[in-house]
Order: sequence, then C-alpha cells, then structure tokens
Amino acid sequence: MLVALLATFHRKCRAADGGLSGRMRAVTTRATLAEVVREWGRIGCIGFGGPPAHVALLRDLCVEDRGWLDAREFEDAYAACALLPGPASTQLAIFCAQRVAGLRGALAGGLAFILPGLVLVIALAAVSLQHSPPAWIRGMGAAAGAAVVAVVGQAGIALARASLANGSGAPPWRMLAYLAAGVAAAALLGAAVVLVLLGCGLIELAIRRGGVALHAWPVALVLAAKGAAALPALAWTAFKVGGLSYGGGYVIIPLMRGDAVDRAHWVTHAQFLNSVALGQLTPGPVTHTVAVIGYAAAGIGGALLAAAIAFAPSFVIVGLGGARFERLRASRNARAFLDGAGPAAGGAILGACVVLAASIADTWQWVVLGVAAVVLVMTRAGTTTVLAIAALAGAVAALAGAPLP
Repeated sequence: MLVALLATFHRKCRAADGGLSGRMRAVTTRATLAEVVREWGRIGCIGFGGPPAHVALLRDLCVEDRGWLDAREFEDAYAACALLPGPASTQLAIFCAQRVAGLRGALAGGLAFILPGLVLVIALAAVSLQHSPPAWIRGMGAAAGAAVVAVVGQAGIALARASLANGSGAPPWRMLAYLAAGVAAAALLGAAVVLVLLGCGLIELAIRRGGVALHAWPVALVLAAKGAAALPALAWTAFKVGGLSYGGGYVIIPLMRGDAVDRAHWVTHAQFLNSVALGQLTPGPVTHTVAVIGYAAAGIGGALLAAAIAFAPSFVIVGLGGARFERLRASRNARAFLDGAGPAAGGAILGACVVLAASIADTWQWVVLGVAAVVLVMTRAGTTTVLAIAALAGAVAALAGAPLP
C-alpha cells in the first residue's frame, strides 16, 4: 500500500514538473540549482517588509532581470497563490523556483527563501525568551509588541476593505456578516477561530452552488474538530498556520494566540506580542512567527518542528498543483470560498488586534502604540522601520527605569 502511494506521488510530481501549459512552455530559459539557491537566498536575506516586498523582489528577478517568466504568467501565479491556504509569498517563491528549475529547484529555492529569516528568528527567540533577559531586551520587546498592535490593526483593516470590495456575487450584508463572525471568533473563541474561517468559506460556496451541498459542511467541520484533538498541540497549531490560514500572513495571529496563550500556556500575553513583533522584524514570511511559539513550547526542536509543519503544505500544494494555477485562478468554487473566508479572516485579524491590545500593561506602551498608529497612517514608513524604531525606544525607556511587563 505504502509503495503504491509513493509511486502515485512520484508520477504526480513528474506530471506537475512536465505538464505545464503551452503558455508556460513559451519561456524556455532555465536556471541552475546554484543560481536558484543564490538568488532565492538573497531575497530571503533582504526580504524585509512582508509579502509586498517579497512579490516585488521576485518579480524584479524572474520577470524584469532574467526573463524566466513573462509578466502575465507571474501575475496569474500570484493571483492563484492568493486563493490558497498558507503564506502566499512563500508559495509564489516556490512556484517561480519550480518554473525555472523543476521540482528540485522548488525545494532548493523554497528552503533558500525561508531559512535565513528562520535562523534569525530562532536566535532572537532564544535571547528574548530566556529565563531572565536583560532589561533593555525586555524593553525592546515591550515596545515592539505594543507597536505591532498598530501594524496588525492596519493589516486587518486593509484586508477587510479588500475583501468587501472584491467580493463577487455576495451581497454586502453577507460579507459584513462574515466579517463580524471573524471578529467575534478571534475575540471570544480563541483556538476555534479556524473553524469559523472554514465555515464562512464553505457556507458561501454552498450558497453559490444553490445550497445542495450545505448539509455536508457541518459534518466536515465536526471531522476537522476531531482531527484537531487527535494531533499533538504544537503540530496542530503549526498545521493551522500553514494549511488552514486564508487571507494573508496576519491571520496566523488569531490562529496561534488561542493555543499558545490560553490553551497550552507556552507564552504569556506579553511574550506573544513579542513573538509577533519578532516575526515582523526579521526577513522572509510572517509565518516565521510560528517558530518562536515552537521555541517557547519545546526549544530549538520545537521551533524546527513547527516551522517544518507550517511550511510543508506550501511545498506540497505547489509541487503537485503548480501546473494548474491558471485553472485555479478561474475557478468559481475557489473564488466563492475565498469570498466567505476572506472577510472572516479580515475580521479575525481585527478581533485579534483587540485581544492583543488588552495585553498591554503600562502607560508608556500605549504611547508607543499611539505614535506607531499615527506614523503608519500619516506617513509611508514601512512596518519594519516602525517596529525597529519602537524597539530602540523601548530599550531606552527600559534603561531609563520605565516599568516593564
């Protein structure tokens, strides 16, 4: 049985590697593995600023500089990744690497993109989560953690607006209902927020299909809940981040917080804020934040396990389905699901923002939060810059004797 499954997997991988569409075959220039490791590793090292920065760097490399992909193919691939669960910019990086160097390139490029930031975030976690970190380290974490609430709030508002504006076929009241469900789930349900995100997407899909399949969704949700209980806690948290998150990187925050803070108590509220800030301050995907939670749960082994589980779905999805990305973008079912899950994800981020703000303990942290919010709204400063300045201000405040959480 196992041999047969492996053989089937191998055949599908070969088909995904060679079964590209005619338009994809039109671009014949290929890269060596050494080029992929070098260039994707470079992006992994300098990719501060989240998905917009990653997409811009990948486009400059693959379309403008090297001509490995044409512009239409790149845009189609990015649009398809936005319809998939997990980190879209990571999936795009893996797809581009597969496109220019095959499945081995996908593995090499994906790892080169992920590992630089992962190594850095684990090192920072080891420093910030030690038993008695220096006061200035605690101050940096407290300030960056306060400022990250503003960053998360801005991301939630942007995603909610985009979801409401781009919803095709769903009336505004239904989109607002999904948004409200996401807010309530993140604020009140904690770890169960993933069921609400999936439920909103499945309900919208069932409505678009005429309600025929509506009765199947409660069964699917019950099975999902039972599957969650069967998995070890850290593995389930990481799988939610990589395999069940829709709507962008920030939606992982409500998905993780309930498990990490309320259920398993791996970190305190303040430490969770710091963890989110670390994921923002390091290059590469925001999904790296799960490695900080993994470190808090089980040291370096936990960090590596959490990261491996969180990123594995992206490799599998792109490896097996990359050749079908054009069809996915045109899929009405995928679009309908995201029209339900997208607003719920935006609401979940906003709900998580409320919970994160409740974790702020000292007056000076609220000042940092307010200043960060004003700077983000009134200027074009990037999130990394805002968080870095806040962290430096926190170090100064700690050395000056400010109270620390």
